[in-house]
Formats: sequence, C-alpha cells, structure tokens
Amino acid sequence: MKKSICNPAALAIAVGLSLGTAHAETCTELAAAGLTDASLKGALRSVVSPAGTPNGGLGGPMWLTLVDGSGIVCSVTNSLDGSANNADATADIWLGSRVISAQKANAANAFSNGRLALSTANLYSAVQPGGSLYGLQASNPVDATAAYEGKAADFGTPKDPLVGSRVGGINVFGGGLALYSNGRKVGAIGVSGDTSCTDHVVAWKVRVATAFAGVPAFGNFDKMLQDIADNPNGGTGISASGFGHPKCLNNPTQAQAGGAIIGN
Repeated sequence: MKKSICNPAALAIAVGLSLGTAHAETCTELAAAGLTDASLKGALRSVVSPAGTPNGGLGGPMWLTLVDGSGIVCSVTNSLDGSANNADATADIWLGSRVISAQKANAANAFSNGRLALSTANLYSAVQPGGSLYGLQASNPVDATAAYEGKAADFGTPKDPLVGSRVGGINVFGGGLALYSNGRKVGAIGVSGDTSCTDHVVAWKVRVATAFAGVPAFGNFDKMLQDIADNPNGGTGISASGFGHPKCLNNPTQAQAGGAIIGN
C-alpha cells in the first residue's frame, strides 16, 4: 500500500512544486536550458562584428538583456570584446542602451503570450496618437532605483546590478523579442546599441541561434513590419497593418536582416 503524505510541511512543498510548473521559467531554469550569460554573450558577439555593418545600421556594439517569464532580469551582457575602442562599458558603447535593452526585454515579455508574440517593433505605430495602443508606452514605467544603482564596473557582467530585479519599462521600437519553448512563452530578450532596425535584426539572429525561436500562431507577426507610408497631412506616417515600424538609417537589406523584416 502506498503511504499518503501526512506531513503538513511535505504537503506544502509538494503543492508549491506543483504550482511552480504553472509559471514561466525562472532564471535558473533558463540557464539550465542553455541561456547563460556566457552563451548569450557568445551568440551576441557572433552576430555583432567589431567592424563593418553586417546587420545594417551604424555598426555599434550592443547590449542584451534576458528576462524570465515573470520579468525578472536574468542576464545583462554586451558585445564588447576587450579590443581597442571596444572594451569600456561607459565609453565604447551607448551607456543608455543598457537600460533600454532591459526595457525592450520587459515589454516583449509583458505583451506576448502563447497565442501571439509581439515584438517591440510591432508597437511603434500602435502607440502613436490615434493608434490602437496609444498610451501603452506610459504604462509599466522603469524602476529608476533598480536601473541606475550599482557599480559601473559591473555593467554587462554576471554581477550587473539589474540582475535579479524587475526593472520594468515599455519600449516601442525594434529590439525586443519573446522567447518560446514548445509554444509557451518563457521570457524575452532585448537588444540595444544601434539603430532600432538593426537592434531588431540582431535580437532576431540571437534568438534564432537559441532553442527558443519557435513563436506561436501568427508566426510572422513579431517580425518588423516596414509598411509605413507618408501621411498626406504630415506628422507620423500611416502603417497599413497598424503595427508598422519606420525604416532606419542604413536600413538592413533583406540579406542582412535574415528574415527579421518584412517590407525592407
């Protein structure tokens, strides 16, 4: 005969473990599945060259933030490789893009689910005046205390002060993509450091290099939709889909974009 669980503490632990499986993966589980600081840095460096513009844009170094499904920051890294003019996180890379990358990861995670993956690029037109999501960008503000505390020497390392916090923030241009495992959202990445179009392309290529690129139904939707036409009345252009994104300086070509953009 099987023994029943009669110890209240054991029962609480068993229930807690059972309930835990209903929540999106934690940072520990994502790391166990291969999304470590080292693997993300390696993937980012493999996509971002220290010279040239293989992804369009300006050819700048990049920040990348990973959040789990609850929005906790798991990792903050960058593509700096220690070479001349590519080593100092306070001088050789856009420092402001560190927090922007976390914003993008948070936004992509917060507004994607098992039915639809929304990239931050999809939000640009929707949040303009008259758009279907106007005002969204003012929701879920960044926690400024979490965003700016800590030692600069730790930025982009496993000891980055953002790690372990829910920094929040909503960003509405390219660079944030949700991550999926077996059709289930488990977190997101955010990339920043170049034009927003190149940020999106780099995030796309990094995600493709992982096992977490299988987005759900409407699989093309978290691509960047460059479908904005000039507005005859001036001001913000008109997106055919309502979820379009502008083209950028040195806009990524189809070959450079690797399938990340529609309409380029």
